[in-house]
Amino acid sequence: MPQVYLSIGSNIERERYVRAALIELEARYGQLIVSSVYESEAVGFEGDNFYNLVVAFNTGQMVNELAGELRKIELRNGRSRNDVRFVSRTLDIDLLLYGDEVINKDSLQLPRDEITRYAFVLQPLAEIAPNSTHPTLGQSYQSLWQAFDSSEQPLWTVPFPA
Repeated sequence: MPQVYLSIGSNIERERYVRAALIELEARYGQLIVSSVYESEAVGFEGDNFYNLVVAFNTGQMVNELAGELRKIELRNGRSRNDVRFVSRTLDIDLLLYGDEVINKDSLQLPRDEITRYAFVLQPLAEIAPNSTHPTLGQSYQSLWQAFDSSEQPLWTVPFPA
């Protein structure tokens, strides 16, 4: 069973929707490995700050089925799907990694390029999988985080009760 990593973000009723995502994911997939929750400014648009975290779990579900289930969780939690990419949202769940699979077809890209582009993805990923290696770069997430210039993308941990 591959281990999968998801990025979860919200900037509308952040605590409510992050908690709802965690509850649904745990109910569907079992025990989760959960990073700290990080707060960051909106990237690419003017908006309220986001809560972001990364979770991991094992699944026997095929990658396309998993991606579809993640979209359903977003929709059940008020996510509006439109053509505008950088907007406020109740819930954003991105599949970052599906084992060591490298996929780039249709709307599915694995590993997601956001891993190396955004501090709010890479730092929580490095927190829960520091010694795991990026499937195409061959570097650990800890070493990628250490080399990352986060000066333009500040983020900070926030208390988030279980």
